[in-house]
Amino acid sequence: MIHFDISKLENELKNLEEKITSPNFWEDSKNSNIILSKIKSIKSKTTKYRELESEIDNILELIELLKLEYDEDLGNEMSKDIKKLEKSMEKFEIETLLSGKYDKNNAILTLHPGAGGTEAQDWAEMLYRMYSRWANKSGYKVEELDFLEGDEAGLKSVTFEIIGENAYGYLKGEMGVHRLVRISPFDSGGRRHTSFASLEVLPEITDDVDLYINPDDIKMDVYRASGAGGQHVNKTSSAVRLTHIPTGIITSCQTQRSQLQNREYALKMLKSKLLDLKEREHKETIEELKGVQRDIAWGSQIRSYVFCPYTLVKDHRTNYEIGNVQSVMDGELDGFIESYLKQEVT
Repeated sequence: MIHFDISKLENELKNLEEKITSPNFWEDSKNSNIILSKIKSIKSKTTKYRELESEIDNILELIELLKLEYDEDLGNEMSKDIKKLEKSMEKFEIETLLSGKYDKNNAILTLHPGAGGTEAQDWAEMLYRMYSRWANKSGYKVEELDFLEGDEAGLKSVTFEIIGENAYGYLKGEMGVHRLVRISPFDSGGRRHTSFASLEVLPEITDDVDLYINPDDIKMDVYRASGAGGQHVNKTSSAVRLTHIPTGIITSCQTQRSQLQNREYALKMLKSKLLDLKEREHKETIEELKGVQRDIAWGSQIRSYVFCPYTLVKDHRTNYEIGNVQSVMDGELDGFIESYLKQEVT
């Protein structure tokens, strides 16, 4: 396991909790929310660490008992406890890797099909299903923000939010180009096709992040929501599209019940995109940004999903691979996610 200084964390937690008792603590709501968020995060880590420590002590006691007098039932019980503990420790190790500035935040994901029409649009929808299933299995909530249907099947674009602690930390390594190789169901000749789709992953920007956007730099357009994806359909012009004029960044939302809510979500996405661009260009303020870097979405192919002539899903950065492609499409992504996170700290 990687180095984890429990004493340092517990001291930090103690100091933060002392700040809450300060008479003027709640006067600065922004600062108090930051401190409360830190307390929650640190307490979660320290509690899990102490729980694991207690489980290890219990197993060591069982081992000593078995040394004195072997009992088959007790031995079988201990074997199960050890396997359970190993899984818990692996999960905790991964969580300790999520120490980035925005790792604890919700994640905003956007999928775009590459060239190839219906085949690529179908692939983008398959990926949408895959990430939704992973989120549900992992205890996260999925909220669709914008959806544009494909011409015959699939989708032209979708933006959705995965809500829950560390969502961005787990999913940040999924950003890039995903490649599909299969016999196309849309090809009457039964030929093999290669399709691409790009995934953008951004953290949701919370209130504690100081980010100023000049309102005069934002253009808002409203239009009628299409209701795609089975979401609420509003017959009025409730869908909102925001354009950041200096950079050309566009965000849109149509799945909420009012124009005000759609604008709020579109603005949240815009802030995430602008902050990401600002940090990649190493600029001090949003005003310094002059144009969008177009290479991020199609910058690199990170993973291949092969359905034919053999079945294999392989990550080209870590070389982690799985032969059961269907399980991956059903949301079994933890192996890929964990391999990437471990590689990033080595």
